[in-house]
Amino acid sequence: MLYDIIIIGAGPAGLTAALYARRSGKTALVLEKGAFGGQITFSPKVENIPGTQEISGNDFAAALVDQVMEQGAELEPCEVLEIIPQNDGRKLVKTDSGDFEAKAVIIATGAKHRMLGLEREEEFVGNGVSFCAVCDGAFYKDMTVGVVGGGNSALQEAMLLAELAKKVIIIQNLDALTGEGKLRDAVSERENVEIITSHVVTKLLGEKALTGVEITSQSGEKREIALDGLFVAIGLIPQNEGFKNVLELDKFGYAEAGENCASGTPGVFAAGDCRRKKVRQVTTACADGAVAALAACDYVDSL
Repeated sequence: MLYDIIIIGAGPAGLTAALYARRSGKTALVLEKGAFGGQITFSPKVENIPGTQEISGNDFAAALVDQVMEQGAELEPCEVLEIIPQNDGRKLVKTDSGDFEAKAVIIATGAKHRMLGLEREEEFVGNGVSFCAVCDGAFYKDMTVGVVGGGNSALQEAMLLAELAKKVIIIQNLDALTGEGKLRDAVSERENVEIITSHVVTKLLGEKALTGVEITSQSGEKREIALDGLFVAIGLIPQNEGFKNVLELDKFGYAEAGENCASGTPGVFAAGDCRRKKVRQVTTACADGAVAALAACDYVDSL
């Protein structure tokens, strides 16, 4: 079957794109290799979606999936291996469970948070380990939290958390913070921020929820720190590697696509966290999905 639009990725951006595609009368197929709903499913409580006081990430994702299916979009669990533009303008999407064709493709594969690679880390995500101070910082009001990393993102996270938490402990593997000078000065001036350099987190402590971490110095000395929460800010990994033939990527691997989400390949669009942008939140992902879908619909109509 030839689809009007194939959407790769079933996070908030991809599912919103499917919703808008169907409401515009286009056939839409969503392909997802992991969990439908994306990374928001790891958030036990989400409080920054307009019009919704509080909802779990799982409930939000489930409601969005139901809404998209009710509109008539098709969802297929599979891994996309390659997108091959055809001479007639169609796009052949090859997957590990077969090939599909579409007039337009929206890539909404997101970006994974770089993790520490420690035992039980996945278990603690949402139970003490977080990646977003804007999303989860309020849960740690008047508590003690750690921030792993020393670059701009980590220092920005620390500054946000310092407004809420009783104490913030920055843990950096290098012998100095690597963020911009103004950010380094700002965190250094905060009385409730402690900076530990030349140490790495080597163990997560706790039973069902995080209670602390073990850190190890460059000389091998270990010690434990009690924490209520740990924010990991050591970078993101965009999931665009397999699409370099249809996407122009920046030096960090993010897709170069403007505000209309169009890539340099006709009929191929990029939406959400996989696109080069400054703000990556559930609301901006949904916005990208809507923009990309409407642009893709215009493209299909022009054929």
